[in-house]
Amino acid sequence: MSASSTYTTSTLFLRTLSRAGITHAFVNWGSDHPALLEELERQRIESATGNTTPTVVTCPNEMVALSAAQGFAQATGKIAAVIVHVDVGTQALAGAVHNVDRGRTPVLIYAGASPFSADSEHKGARNEWIMWIQDIPDQSAIVRQYMRHTAQIYSAKTVEKSVKRALQIATSDPKGPVYLWARREAMEEEIDAVSVDLVADMAGWPSVEPSALSPQAATNIATALLEASSPVIITSHVGRSKTAVSALLSLADILAIPIVNACPTAVNVPFSHPSYTGVTYMSPGSHWNGLTHADAILVLECDLPWILVNDKPLPSARVFVVDSGDPLKLGVGYAHVNAEIVCRADAEVALGQIEDALRGMGIRPPGEPWLRGGVNNDNGAESRVSTRRIALADAHRALVNALDTAERVPPYLLPAGQAGTAEPAFTFTAARLMSTVRRVLSAATLSHATRTLVLNEAISNYPSVWQHLRPELPGSIITSGGSSLGWALGAAVGASLGSRAGVTGSDLHELIVVIVGDGSFMFGVPSSAYWMAHRYQTPFLTIVLNNGGWKSPKLSMLGVYPKGHGSSVPGAQLSVGFGPASPDFSQIAVAASAGWAWGERLGGPISSPASEGSNEETFQQKMDSVISEAVRVVLEEKRCAVVDCVLESI
Repeated sequence: MSASSTYTTSTLFLRTLSRAGITHAFVNWGSDHPALLEELERQRIESATGNTTPTVVTCPNEMVALSAAQGFAQATGKIAAVIVHVDVGTQALAGAVHNVDRGRTPVLIYAGASPFSADSEHKGARNEWIMWIQDIPDQSAIVRQYMRHTAQIYSAKTVEKSVKRALQIATSDPKGPVYLWARREAMEEEIDAVSVDLVADMAGWPSVEPSALSPQAATNIATALLEASSPVIITSHVGRSKTAVSALLSLADILAIPIVNACPTAVNVPFSHPSYTGVTYMSPGSHWNGLTHADAILVLECDLPWILVNDKPLPSARVFVVDSGDPLKLGVGYAHVNAEIVCRADAEVALGQIEDALRGMGIRPPGEPWLRGGVNNDNGAESRVSTRRIALADAHRALVNALDTAERVPPYLLPAGQAGTAEPAFTFTAARLMSTVRRVLSAATLSHATRTLVLNEAISNYPSVWQHLRPELPGSIITSGGSSLGWALGAAVGASLGSRAGVTGSDLHELIVVIVGDGSFMFGVPSSAYWMAHRYQTPFLTIVLNNGGWKSPKLSMLGVYPKGHGSSVPGAQLSVGFGPASPDFSQIAVAASAGWAWGERLGGPISSPASEGSNEETFQQKMDSVISEAVRVVLEEKRCAVVDCVLESI
């Protein structure tokens, strides 16, 4: 059989991925992939365009590969594949495995495995020394507790069904990653061309349909929200579905219910909507101040609605939990919410059912009269809703005023010594910086008619980014959904690839913005991420919130020892700081991309205050200028731009 006509299990594997709708594979090759590499080259030779299906994206680091696949799926709603190398490549997926699990992002991960034969019994038998030391008893155990499904591919005859079953599971709630693996001999098995032609699409392998509330549960929740004096909805993830946001706002409008964003991963409520109460990451005193007197609470697509030792609702509050895939949090060692009803139901479907129940009682949206024959209004429900509507508007104005005040704190010059360096330093608050970024992005997107996607991995500055960017559009800001740092840089590459015309259609994002802490930036393996950005021409803007180290561990320490030995010392002394000479993050990106990326540092130590502007107004002008130039570089020159923004050091 000639080389050009040799087909293998690897041929069927790639053909199945392609017929299933997977357009991109993020790969890190190894000794277990000869047949895959051979098949891809056969495709290039036989294709009129020289392309492969799926498109191969080379990733020098496995965590960046999986983060890129996650960003691709988050931006497009379509699943991508990741291909890695035996046990070591599986381990090198690192914390990104946690992120795709907690972020409920469907990804198909495939890893090869060392051959099982050692004396030429099969094609692909062991012929390199590493194949002994990379052979472990249970390779999939490395990641099994994070996966929705793990399985071994045993032969060419079963590969198509193995892949389709994995994809069916990955794309059904609770969506998430799946892991397939195969010994080298299995992937080298030769087949005939007829088998390749018989590979079909996903017909017959649909995702599980969204589930609904029982009629009684929908009625009970609707009645409780209607009769409550102070109802509230708490959510984290409703915004992962843009259509679910509309359903949420419709319900909130009818009953004038405030909505709390608890550790959000998406835009759940437009900033300007009166039900928007802000964002909480549930540190003491940061929750919505109405939680402590709420008498009906709908916990909707939310990992953690409150932390009992910090803030908690009334013991008498009626609590209802609705989650599309895991309402009991089976993937968590311990989790519990005292609730009257716990439901597994799709958020959009459930919200529509609750609204239908209310309409059946005669309740109508603002501006329409309630039907007196449909509901007994002796309890004053309509009056309470009207009063609450006024209170929501007042509270929203107060929130906006508080944010405006925070954003007015100007850039300021810290004297030598106080700045943590031998020179004085210009610095600024995260609120001020985000307001600047918001203004610049708004002007740029209006003039270029672009859609912007922001990837938020600011960690200790998560709330500032959410609040001060003031997002309006569902899908315009996302996070990883997990807590393993290093997602954003790789995710930006994947999101950019996914946002190209022909992949997402109307959901084209022309400007992708990454906002990261300095710690997250280094966890993101910038040497790989910006190399990939250059190689695949995926420009994005990176704003580094550089506070000189890991602020979150210091905050955790202060939460337990607020007046302890470490409460008054700088981060460097606590061993959580990167000072006194922190890396120049912008130039790391420039070097990794062989000079393709553009970078500049904003703020930090200066030898002459006059050179940076002698006052706050002049420095603000520089902030505007640098951020504007960075946006221009991305939009017009189609290059990555990195602005290293030096905040006050921890």
